[in-house]
Amino acid sequence: MRAAKPICTLSLDLDNQWCYMKGHGDTGWESFPSYLDLVVPRFLKILDDFRWKITVFVVGQDAALEKNHETLQMIADAGHEIGNHSFNHDPWLHLYSKQQIDSEIAQAEEAIEHATGRRPRGFRGPGYSISKATLEVLAEREYLHDASIFPTFIGPLARAYYLLKSDLGKEEKQKRKHLFGNLRGGLQPIKPFLWDLGSRTLLEIPVSTMPVLKLPIHFSYLLYISTFSPHLARLYFQAALKMCRMAKAEPSLLLHPLDFLGADDVPGLGFFPGMMCPNSKKSAWLKWSLQTVSSSHTVTAIGRYTVQNLDQSSLRVSSPIGRVP
Repeated sequence: MRAAKPICTLSLDLDNQWCYMKGHGDTGWESFPSYLDLVVPRFLKILDDFRWKITVFVVGQDAALEKNHETLQMIADAGHEIGNHSFNHDPWLHLYSKQQIDSEIAQAEEAIEHATGRRPRGFRGPGYSISKATLEVLAEREYLHDASIFPTFIGPLARAYYLLKSDLGKEEKQKRKHLFGNLRGGLQPIKPFLWDLGSRTLLEIPVSTMPVLKLPIHFSYLLYISTFSPHLARLYFQAALKMCRMAKAEPSLLLHPLDFLGADDVPGLGFFPGMMCPNSKKSAWLKWSLQTVSSSHTVTAIGRYTVQNLDQSSLRVSSPIGRVP
């Protein structure tokens, strides 16, 4: 009998155009320019082709705008899980007080449920922002899981590149001084674990990185590598999946809207790595990557995985301290 494929959880952070403009310091983001009506049908079609149901983390501000309701409802109607990606998509969420964090998460929760009919039970912080206070709020609000940990050592390099490409002032750069984490982030586990929050625990599903080396393997990173060498990117991804299997780590892979968009779709986001690549080239690469995952893993949503497949009684327990790396 053929052995069952290992499980891979798949999620998509539905960061909108205004989110990237805001983070980059561009003017005009306050009018909330959007590409949701373009990108959502694209990724829904691809996911439907694979017959996958994944977790889509929605930004509350987008859900609060009536113009986005029909598009967001399409995601829920297609059977995908809906997660909370904060309301304002501030990557410096970890700097907020617990009261501010509770308001941010609750406001997003309400707007998302109103727009989609689904109350989110999972959370991912914008820019992988996470703190002890955030974890406490999630546990108190009875969330099933957090998915904000990004265990890699290259966070400071990613932050340096991001700030170099921005036109931000000193105050705005200060807000982003912990963006993408620090070197200690690479010491975090790549497998699911439990946060010890005193009277409560909260399940953490880290965004997967390569075992041992802790290099990113999310699709935006792979697409960026492919702009230099598609062959290298393929070998890199195949090796990463093989290493996950050897380490008995069920990967949790991450998509972004820009994985489905090219410079010909949204010219104003050319500052983002890989966004100078036309959509036709991106689409071919992404389909190969997803087919590679499909051939070796059973893909599911994060929430379904935590309920149906994960034995939480055997997980390690960790205690958060201050701003979690």
